[in-house]
Amino acid sequence: MVLKSASYLDGEEGFRQALRAQLAKRPPANREVFLFIHGYNTRFPEALYRFAQVVHDSDTPHIPVLFTWASRGAVTDYVYDNNSATAARDGLERTIRDLLASGATKINVLAHSMGSWVLMETIRQIRISGKPIPKEKVGLVVLAAPDLDIDVFKTQLRRVGKPEKPFIILVSRDDRALQVSSLIAGGKGRVGDYEDEEELAELGAIVVDLTNLESPDAANHSKFAQISQIAPQLRQAIAKTGFGTRPEDLSTQAGGVGRGIGQVVGTTAEIAITLPVTILTAPVRVLSGSQ
Repeated sequence: MVLKSASYLDGEEGFRQALRAQLAKRPPANREVFLFIHGYNTRFPEALYRFAQVVHDSDTPHIPVLFTWASRGAVTDYVYDNNSATAARDGLERTIRDLLASGATKINVLAHSMGSWVLMETIRQIRISGKPIPKEKVGLVVLAAPDLDIDVFKTQLRRVGKPEKPFIILVSRDDRALQVSSLIAGGKGRVGDYEDEEELAELGAIVVDLTNLESPDAANHSKFAQISQIAPQLRQAIAKTGFGTRPEDLSTQAGGVGRGIGQVVGTTAEIAITLPVTILTAPVRVLSGSQ
């Protein structure tokens, strides 16, 4: 990818004007936003480059918006990044409310790594603010390799309550970055490499296990970028997924996602998708690649 041109927006009002202009170009039925929140050890240029890649590969029809926070961009500055991510909660809430006030009909969110911490804390913050976001305005929420303590994640979900649509969690048990994060945290497991996928499903999440998928980075921390090409299948399969969807329909939908992933990554990769037990009587795992 090569940068062809660049321009700057004049502060927050410049951003709002640009967003409204983009929304006005689209019919009312297609005024959705795709919000990306980057993770640890990722500075603004890298986040912008990666998001551009994801937007291109996924062929998303939605307006892309990058939320960036003050990562120092150094592996050794984990604590600094964690503090910066925590400080970004108010900014993310303000951005989400700006998106809705600008006329976006729905917000779809992809949060990577420590960006999942910012997102979950912001969702919790919005929940207790007394000014909730209308359920119909929330689209897909994807947590990719979430750098979140599993116990903290459970408490966040208890405060937030069960989402109208299940969160999608992309996990990988060979994620070296999350292994380091766990070590820094005193050995506490992270959601992104958590081995008990059925427990995550019990919390109401759709879990996609990418352990056997090759990663574009040595730390195995950016696998989410590899499945961008099957985003349309993912969107179609999960768009109708909600609490109350029939089990047989969910199995069919998940099977379609699994086959789509298998076609992209090759027949040697086995991807497991675990559906929530809050929807089904028991978690259902759909494998792609080897089947």
